[in-house]
Amino acid sequence: MTKTTTTYFKDVPTIQYEGAASTNPYAFKYYNPDEVVGGKTMAEQLRFSVAYWHTLTQDGADPFGAGTAKRPWDHLSGMDQAKARVEAAFEFIDKVQAPFFCFHDIDIAPEGSTLAETNKNLDVIVAMIKDYMQTSNVKLLWNTANMFTHPRFVSGAGTSSNANVYAYAAAKVKKGLEVGKELGAENYVFWGGREGYESLLNTDLKLELDNLARFYHMAIAYSKEINFNPQFLIEPKPKEPSTHQYDFDVATATAFLHQYDLQDHFKFNIEANHATLAGHTFEHELRTARIQGMLGSVDANQGDPLLGWDTDEFPTDLYSATLAMYEILKNGGLGKGGLNFDAKVRRGSFDPEDLFHSHIAGMDSFAIGLKVANKMIEDNFFESIVGKRYETFQEGIGKKIVEGKTDFHELEKHALGLGEIDHASGQVEKIKAQLNNYLLRVNQL
Repeated sequence: MTKTTTTYFKDVPTIQYEGAASTNPYAFKYYNPDEVVGGKTMAEQLRFSVAYWHTLTQDGADPFGAGTAKRPWDHLSGMDQAKARVEAAFEFIDKVQAPFFCFHDIDIAPEGSTLAETNKNLDVIVAMIKDYMQTSNVKLLWNTANMFTHPRFVSGAGTSSNANVYAYAAAKVKKGLEVGKELGAENYVFWGGREGYESLLNTDLKLELDNLARFYHMAIAYSKEINFNPQFLIEPKPKEPSTHQYDFDVATATAFLHQYDLQDHFKFNIEANHATLAGHTFEHELRTARIQGMLGSVDANQGDPLLGWDTDEFPTDLYSATLAMYEILKNGGLGKGGLNFDAKVRRGSFDPEDLFHSHIAGMDSFAIGLKVANKMIEDNFFESIVGKRYETFQEGIGKKIVEGKTDFHELEKHALGLGEIDHASGQVEKIKAQLNNYLLRVNQL
């Protein structure tokens, strides 16, 4: 096909690294793609991705008001608008220097009146995206099927009480896997936006969980059938829209995967804002996945602690970014995964240029987090603190406990011989002050 010569962001240059002293709003201050940190370039460590839905598709609408976003493709509709978004997407992603992008099926192409028509629309846009990818360095981090927006999914998809909806959802994922293979996706994500229940009073809990597991096993089987080998990812979320969602958090979803013999086929795509809604910190969910060997990818955003819903803000909390990067580095990186900006500009930030400012802020924040976390690991900062706190398990009776070489009889005998037990201070305030010092010295790292 002939690529467009239209420029959607004509006033914005390609974003370059200029350093912390720069006052250029269209420049990275800390994210230098070629800078080596921890043995890899920042680009390799961070693997940034642009979320198609928030960046190209959504318009700033919320439950209380219509959309406010001003976009150069707003005057179009249907497939014409979908094609314009592809053109704008590759211009934007190239200018912001993100190596990856992600999408739901209906982000890139409008639904038709039938599934066949929807698939036909997808085929046109997927061909267009593939053509653009041939002359771009941009790759598809992951794709997924939207099975939560349309009213047909009112009672779920893989957990629906209606077998016809279950079949429709399977057909959408089948198509999604084919699209992922066509575009070379490195992952495929399942986010159960409606996989939950409103009330147990009318819910067959066991049937819904069994059916969801069957759905995942069929997806695995079909991916093997078409020789598509993505990393399958589950994205936990505790609430909103359902009263209770089955993938509540990493721990809950891990139990589900083990119960249904799926643990060898899935890892987790962890979103910061979803961790907040579950009552956890971002780093808690990352560590819980990491110690299970199931940390796969990240949706990089943040929530507002004053609001009990999914605000999907761009990540600018340096503490959170640093502690997140610590977990990611201790994980040995994200493998096939990446840092996907599942984040949207605020409703009052409606100009096209705000899309660039928000991504620059997020990329710089995680670049800072990377540098600080890497330095702390080099200094054995947390390792020394934790090692000292648990030193009683390194010798004597503690070592026997860890090695599984003792029992209640010996432990009782040991306890009866004890005098007053000494405790060392946890020194949390001191640790936080030291973390502050690392952050304040980021320009020296």
